[in-house]
Amino acid sequence: QVRLVESGGGLVQAGGSLRLSCAASGSIFSINTMGWYRQAPGKQRELVARLDSGGRTNYADSAEGRFTISRDNAKNTVYLQMNSLKAEDTAVYSCNILGRTTSGRFESWGQGTQVTVSS
Repeated sequence: QVRLVESGGGLVQAGGSLRLSCAASGSIFSINTMGWYRQAPGKQRELVARLDSGGRTNYADSAEGRFTISRDNAKNTVYLQMNSLKAEDTAVYSCNILGRTTSGRFESWGQGTQVTVSS
């Protein structure tokens, strides 16, 4: 079983920055894709940023140029640096990781962390 623990959410003023972290633990053999999703009240969950094992990234149009996803393979941790935050970035942010354990493939989600941007 793979467990994800997120941290770094909170309340910030518009224009400010936050850094989210998501650490994976368990019998992980390898990690393929690490990503961040968000869900605002009354809206569907959407991809914010994703990073694969080859270093390829893709970002939502709304995140491009403001957010940066990165990973520390030694720590099985993915980060999301969010700059120039806007009120519309307010949402619950969840990390998602796909990889393999010694038992086979896995996909895990974090518990979610609230990001609130005040205007």
